[in-house]
Amino acid sequence: MSDHIVTAIAPGVRLVAAITTAVTEEARTRHHCSPLATAALGRTMTAALLLAETLKGDECITVRLSGDGPLGDVVGDTPSRHCVRGYVHNPAADLPAVNGKLPVGQGIGQGMLHVTRFNPQREVFTGTVELVSGEVAEDVTRYLLDSEQIPSTVGLGVLVGTDGQVEGAAGFLVQALPDAQEPVLGAIEKNLVLVSAPSQLASEGVTAAGIIRLLLAGIEDSTVYEPEPLTFSCTCSRQRVVAMINSLGEAELAAMLKDGQAEIRCNFCNELYRLDSLELMRIQAAKKEKPAE
Repeated sequence: MSDHIVTAIAPGVRLVAAITTAVTEEARTRHHCSPLATAALGRTMTAALLLAETLKGDECITVRLSGDGPLGDVVGDTPSRHCVRGYVHNPAADLPAVNGKLPVGQGIGQGMLHVTRFNPQREVFTGTVELVSGEVAEDVTRYLLDSEQIPSTVGLGVLVGTDGQVEGAAGFLVQALPDAQEPVLGAIEKNLVLVSAPSQLASEGVTAAGIIRLLLAGIEDSTVYEPEPLTFSCTCSRQRVVAMINSLGEAELAAMLKDGQAEIRCNFCNELYRLDSLELMRIQAAKKEKPAE
């Protein structure tokens, strides 16, 4: 089954799970990520998708881990519902595995986690917490408790093969609601100890609904909703690039003309846009013809 996300409700508990193998692999390919960068980026994009599923209406979210490690900033962003994009500042940075696991925490280092919500009215709300470990899941868990006051458990994982390709990526979010019941929370806590890593489950073909059922084992009166497809998607376009260049000053535009072309690369999807001298001359001519305001 292709990438998807599923929500569920149990007595006093909200759950979200996502399979993100394909979107993580696309991000790896687009940004030419090392195994370490792939794991960090996949976890961060998955976290953004899980958090976005708890928002209202058409709100979007950006998750940014800003640490002092070799990876630099790691960003996951949901430009629209069930869509994600992201980037790593230093995608080639890599570190050797420690006990068979990629040291994402070392790659990100010490720093801050920033979670920014955007609503259709262009209002922006940002919460910031200090990184706990840089492993992403623990950091998002701390954010939800400190900034949102919601007791939560987050699980994230990316399994990278020996060839560098993504074999499995997934995550889950469990949140206690105000009417949470202790027996239900206790049962989920026990299940969390027994459940395999999300990335391992994804690599074995377990669906998001399957992950949720493992977390809810032994709990009755739960509702698991239908899966929704996930895609890697970016909002950049040639039209936006032209509009951006059109907003530049005369000196900057003249410098581009002197170079003979302009090259603009999108941070989020690594798409490269080239405008030749003829296109730049058209933009310059249009700016000169536009009456001063």
